[in-house]
Formats: sequence, structure tokens, C-alpha cells
Amino acid sequence: MILIVLICASKSTFAQGRFSIEIRPGVNFATQKLGQATLETGYGIEGVVAYRFLEHLGVYAGWGWNKFGSDQKINGTNLDFEETGYTFGLQFIHPIGSSKIQYLIRAGGLANHIEVEEGDEIISDSGHGFGWQVEGGFAIPLGENFRLMPSVRYRALSRDITLETITTAVDLNYISAGLGLTWVF
Repeated sequence: MILIVLICASKSTFAQGRFSIEIRPGVNFATQKLGQATLETGYGIEGVVAYRFLEHLGVYAGWGWNKFGSDQKINGTNLDFEETGYTFGLQFIHPIGSSKIQYLIRAGGLANHIEVEEGDEIISDSGHGFGWQVEGGFAIPLGENFRLMPSVRYRALSRDITLETITTAVDLNYISAGLGLTWVF
């Protein structure tokens, strides 16, 4: 056990930088209505853990939360829509020429659900289902072990939502602009 700890803490292991942890807040812009609801600009946050298994290619997995207000009302109260769940996929990070700045490409899946909220009360939950995402951006070094990662992503999730005994198939499609802070170790 002590040997494993020493190996993990050694400078040579640290310098390889195969693992990373990222926190990414973002602003979200719906590309279409969600059923009959026009979504307002949303916001959210995501945490991601990644493992680089080749020089520029790795896998990632994480959890995220995103919230959208809407013009849809029940009993005079505007409804909010929250998307929460898991994200996973492949990421490719490669230097731009001889620069230290790298470009980032991610593609993967979602295992998310949509909650409909009236004020603080959840009035519908779609249950988890699969969707997909693609993302592009940059990795800008901040010292040896940190990166600033501005990116833009497109996400798509199709689920069924039941409101007042009416079930509707909805598509939550949006563009998210975010700024991640990543620790590489």
C-alpha cells in the first residue's frame, strides 16, 4: 500500500499528466422549443474526470447540471427545466503548431433526465435516457499542471415529459459556451 502511494506521488508519475479533473461553468442557448415551451438563456456547471491513454487521445466521464427558465406557465407560475446527469466519451487534445496552446475536440454521450419545476416543486421527471454531445475548444496552459479550457458544445437529449396527464415527446437541444479550469496530474 505504501509503495503504491509513493509511486503515485512521485515526480515522474506526476509529470506524465495522464489524469485530469475539470470544473466547467457555462451559459446555454436553446436551439429550439422544448415541446411548447420557449426556453430562456440557461446556465449550468459540470465536473469531468479524464484519463489520457494515448499521447493526444483520452476518455472522459462526468456529471452536470443545467437550468433553463421558460415562458410556459402552470397556475400563473413560469416553469423551469433542469437537465442533470452524466456525460462520457472521447477527447482529443493536440498542440497548435509549435504553440503551447492546444485545440480540444470531444464527442460522447449523455445519460441525463429533465425535471420540470413549478417554483421549488418538481412536477415532472422524464427519467434518465441517452443523448449525445460534441464539443470544440482550446486548452491554454496556466503553469505546469493547470489549463484554462474555453469551449463550445452542442447537446441533444430526447425524452418524454408528462404535465397534467399529457405526455409529450421533447427534444432538449442547445449550444453551451463554457470556461473550464482543469488540473492535470
